[in-house]
Amino acid sequence: MTAMDRRLTPARPDLAAASLKGLVEAARFVEGRAARVALPVVPLRAVPRADAGLDTELTYGEPVSIYDERDGWAYLQSARDGYVGYAPAGAFMAAAGPATHRVAALRTFLYPGPSIKLPVLGLIPMNALVTVANLAGDFAVTDSGAHVFARHLAGLATHEPDFVAVAERYLGTPYLWGGRTSLGLDCSGLVQTALEAAGVQAPRDSDMQEKQLGEAFVPAPDLSNLRRGDLVFWKGHVAIMTSRTELIHANGHHMAVAREPVEEAVRRIADKSFGAVTSVRRLAGGVTD
Repeated sequence: MTAMDRRLTPARPDLAAASLKGLVEAARFVEGRAARVALPVVPLRAVPRADAGLDTELTYGEPVSIYDERDGWAYLQSARDGYVGYAPAGAFMAAAGPATHRVAALRTFLYPGPSIKLPVLGLIPMNALVTVANLAGDFAVTDSGAHVFARHLAGLATHEPDFVAVAERYLGTPYLWGGRTSLGLDCSGLVQTALEAAGVQAPRDSDMQEKQLGEAFVPAPDLSNLRRGDLVFWKGHVAIMTSRTELIHANGHHMAVAREPVEEAVRRIADKSFGAVTSVRRLAGGVTD
C-alpha cells in the first residue's frame, strides 16, 4: 500500500481510523470520538512520552478526533490541520455546539465571572475557539461558563485583512520548536497562525506549506522582484516577506521572531543552516507594498 505521512495519518499497527480501511494495514479500525481541547495550550507529540519532542500545539476549543486512550495518553487527530499524535488524555472535553468566535488578540484571559479582578482560569492564544452563549457587560460567556473580554474575540467569518501584519504582531516572541502561540512558536507555526487569522487554512509544517500554499514564483537572482506577502522557503524553514527587501521569521539564530533584510538572511542561512532557498510561493490575492 502507498506509504502515508505519519503526521497526517491516524494509523498504527494495532489500530487505525475507520476511514482508512482498505488504505492501510491495522489490527482493527475505529471511529474517532469527537472532542475539543479544554486547556489553553496542549502539547502534541509523536510518541506517548512527556519527554518526547514537541511536534505541535493544540489550542483551546480546537476540535479533535480521539482514536485511543491508554496510560494517560490520547491518540488523536486535529481537525484544524489534520496533525496526528499523542496528548495528555485529561486535556479534552466532550464536543458540544460549534464554535462561534475565535480569539483575535495575541492572547486573552479566561475568567470565572464578568470581572477582571477575579482569579483567571487560563490564558488562551490567538485563534483559540470559543462558543459564545451570551454576553455579560464587556464579557462574552462561553458555553462552558468561562468569561472572555468580548472585544478580544471575532466572529468566525471575520478575518484579518493582512496576514503579514498579523505575523508582525509576533515580533520578539521566543522561538519554540513546535510552538504556535505568542508564548513561543516556530517558523511554520508563525505562518500557519497568521494565515489562519486571515481566513486561510494552512498546513502545519514548512514542507507541507511549500507544497500546498500559493503558486511557485521565480525570484530574480538579486531578489529584486519579491514583494510583501511572498513566502520564502528553505529545506526545513520558511519566512514571510514584509516588504520588497525585508522578511520576518521565527528562527533559531535570533531565538525569536525577527525582521531582517532578505539578502542578509539568505546569505546567513545558506552558510550556516538550511542551505539555499528552495522556492518562493506567492499567495493568490496576497498583500502588496
